[in-house]
Amino acid sequence: MRTPPLTSLLAQRMLGLPAPMTRDLVIERDLEVPMRDGAVLLADRWSPRSGGDGLPTALLRSPYGRGGPFALQLARPLAERGFQVLMQSSRGTGGSDGEFDPLRRERFDGIDTVDWVVKQPWFGRALVLSGQSYLAYSQWAMADQLPAEVKAMIPAVSESALGMAFLRKEAFALESLFGWALLIEAGRRPWAMPRFLLGARRRRRAETVLPLSDAGHAALGHRSDVIQNFLAHDSDSPFWAGGDLSHQVSDVTIPASLIGGWFDVFLHGQLRDYTRLEAAGRRPRLTIGPWAHSDGPMMKAMVMETVEFGLAHAQGTEPADRASVRVFVMGEEKWRDLSAWPPPGYAPERFHLHPAGRLALEPPPESAADSYRYDPADPTPAFAGVRMIPGVKAGRVDNTALEARPDVLTYTSDILTEEVEMIGDVSADIWFRSSLPHADVFVRVCDVDPAGRSTNICDGLTGVTQADELSNVTVSLSPTAYRFRSGHRIRVQISSGAFPQYNRNLGTGEPRLTATRLEAADQSVFHDPEHPSTVSLPTRTR
Repeated sequence: MRTPPLTSLLAQRMLGLPAPMTRDLVIERDLEVPMRDGAVLLADRWSPRSGGDGLPTALLRSPYGRGGPFALQLARPLAERGFQVLMQSSRGTGGSDGEFDPLRRERFDGIDTVDWVVKQPWFGRALVLSGQSYLAYSQWAMADQLPAEVKAMIPAVSESALGMAFLRKEAFALESLFGWALLIEAGRRPWAMPRFLLGARRRRRAETVLPLSDAGHAALGHRSDVIQNFLAHDSDSPFWAGGDLSHQVSDVTIPASLIGGWFDVFLHGQLRDYTRLEAAGRRPRLTIGPWAHSDGPMMKAMVMETVEFGLAHAQGTEPADRASVRVFVMGEEKWRDLSAWPPPGYAPERFHLHPAGRLALEPPPESAADSYRYDPADPTPAFAGVRMIPGVKAGRVDNTALEARPDVLTYTSDILTEEVEMIGDVSADIWFRSSLPHADVFVRVCDVDPAGRSTNICDGLTGVTQADELSNVTVSLSPTAYRFRSGHRIRVQISSGAFPQYNRNLGTGEPRLTATRLEAADQSVFHDPEHPSTVSLPTRTR
């Protein structure tokens, strides 16, 4: 294996990684790792052909197979840069025994795996946990109960309560959960990622199937227990009692470096994990780039942090000094070091919706509500933004076509005469009423450049019951860091959906799993002195 496959060289070149220490690797396939219940999980060990024994070990635990992009972009780069790597298939995937039961088995399987690793003759004195998404959740699952040999963890684009935000009754993240379940199904067989991407058209068709209980069969040709469990159990169901590990974060003592993206679906939870570590007196690091969940630059940042932060701790030295929080400020398009999260010096500033589509700091005058019609048979589409599934466009895009739809309201500020910078949490309070008892409110903040191009920055959605009664609906948008340039304008979109990012609200209140009827609704957004609808941006205080 002196010459790595061309696909590996291309993958690493795309990531922009520095030159490796070696390319001459050995891979031991299908190592058997015993669990406490008698199950055996399979793993591959990657190591340099010469001098691999005794090097720090990077542990990657994945339900997506042990080959393909995860091997090329994670296992190989780390094994070429100072680690030996153990890449393990989660229970019920990649040839490992048992059934894959998302979120509910990773704790004890992870603890048993670490216990096995530190007893192997090739193990040195240090173990580092790394990986993104579910691989990062696998780290959190055991992070509060680790032996001294574990020196650091690098969880990327993930959180300790993975998936709980997806399963909210009032904002079911259909695309993320459905796509994730199909990716897991693909991971049971070789070539998981190509198989998943080739099935994209079938997946998109299945997302429109009613009732949703039939969607899994439409996508796979057979029933999927994973999909059925996601559809049947909301985040507050006892079924997921063991999946939310956020209460354990304050007990984690090993050095941790968290990597996230402004367009990642798990950012809210990741920031919560960071602040809990801080509150517990730890010294975590946080890096947030202009990335979505599967972006290549995020993968590069994770690999580099595993090498620079993880390897330093594994070798008993301190990593290179840097600010505890480093974020990419969009609009300015530069990295910024911060002393804390949320950063001092920023405070919520309320921008009010006005008649005639105006957005301003001053309260609105007396005015009639604005109205639009939402039809679940032709749902308001999702345009990029916060998306998770590989192959789905995410991040910043031109919103002109979306804003031209009659079911999207827009409110735009005057031309800015000076720059406006915001870093932190964004929220909206919208006075809203529907002709039906069940509706959704979607809010998005955009930057409109001098040419009129509207680019999305952050957004969020919440469901409303008793929506036929006038109420103030609070919507939590994604945290962000953004600078509006002088000469630009700030815009706010209001609509009632972002399909298939979120499940369309059918308007009937029927159970999500079995609902089939669709009802269109007339929606009203109020902006008068007694009902001031606002969006709060965390702007720099003067």
